[in-house]
Amino acid sequence: MDKPKVYFLGSGEIAVPVLRALVKSEKLDFAGVGTQIDRPAGRKCRLVPTPVGAAAQELGIVADKVPSVNAPEYLAHLRELAPDIILVVSFGQLLKQELLDLPSCACVNIHASILPSYRGASPIVSAMLAREPEVGMTFMEMVLALDAGPVYTCVTRKLNGGETAGTLEVEMGEMAAEATDDVLCSIFSGKLKSVPQDDTQATFCRKIKKADGIIDWSADALDIDAKVRAYFPWPGAKCTVVSEKGTSVITISKCKVRPEASGFPGEFLSADKKSMIVACGSGGAIEILEVIPAGGRSMPAAAFRNGMRGAPLAFPLPCSCAQ
Repeated sequence: MDKPKVYFLGSGEIAVPVLRALVKSEKLDFAGVGTQIDRPAGRKCRLVPTPVGAAAQELGIVADKVPSVNAPEYLAHLRELAPDIILVVSFGQLLKQELLDLPSCACVNIHASILPSYRGASPIVSAMLAREPEVGMTFMEMVLALDAGPVYTCVTRKLNGGETAGTLEVEMGEMAAEATDDVLCSIFSGKLKSVPQDDTQATFCRKIKKADGIIDWSADALDIDAKVRAYFPWPGAKCTVVSEKGTSVITISKCKVRPEASGFPGEFLSADKKSMIVACGSGGAIEILEVIPAGGRSMPAAAFRNGMRGAPLAFPLPCSCAQ
């Protein structure tokens, strides 16, 4: 049987390992890649390609920079390529029915959750915040409704409680990449059939906002720890620190739960100049291990504490840090 001809649509970091797998695959016929257009970034607002666009450059591939995936001229371009499968991973645009009907076999999306849970824009972060025991990458037949298509298969992995969203995203992209060859070939051959989702069990997650990272010390220590990891590297779990030197905002980039410690929420419990332990509403306290001061770089919490020269610290409740 002929190899399935696959065109790829992707933008985010999680899609990069899948692109690399498609290009190297001996089982698939790689037809091309489309990604979002370059966007201004940094203080100088220079145009920067998406992670997939940058990866395509490294691989020596000319990526289609797509302002509108449903534009007539782009659809005409895809028809000339005549893909059997259009594979979509973290692309960032909605596909209309004309495009969904374009490939001869299927439009397949790889979604970073165990569907029907966490349909929407932030499945990895949302699963971490909920302290789920495992996460998955679901291969799904695309339909117009958001992440509601029939499921082909799902590859999963357990969470150990030490992941950050940044590291987990990379690992999940690699996990999907390892399965892509066999899954797409099985879909193309007809051996793998999609199964409708149970919509009554569906849950949804929204796009993350910068203000979501603000820490409320009245929460449970395990939930705060999950928040620190889920919001790293963006938007960061932030809190206000008040001392005799003034008020500052820090991002907690690494911490651990101290279940044996106790105090009123936001109370600074550290007994020496090196540690920063803050009481939570329940479940003990959080020992802050690494922080990022506003406008600064990551540093050990001990170094930040020493910079305060032993001044008493306070962690206001509720948090009032700038958004």
